[in-house]
Amino acid sequence: MESRRGRNKREPLSRIRLSDSQKEKLKAEIRAFYLDVRGEEIGMIEQMQMLELFEQNMAPIIYNRALDDAKAWFTQMMDNLDSDFYALYKND
Repeated sequence: MESRRGRNKREPLSRIRLSDSQKEKLKAEIRAFYLDVRGEEIGMIEQMQMLELFEQNMAPIIYNRALDDAKAWFTQMMDNLDSDFYALYKND
């Protein structure tokens, strides 16, 4: 029989991987940002470096925040389920 602790063990998530089309879209967004906000052209190498910076340093923070938000939502739904369950009880 598998222990409770063994059942809950999770493998760490691997690095976030973007498809080629997602990378191209994000590089275009970076290029447009630099042009619109700073009035500067940014080259392909700089676009890729910025994208890698976001992937490595910012994406995990945003991902973790999304997990926290999902957990809070799920917790609230479970609290609602609990109160809805007891609202079904009939008076003796």
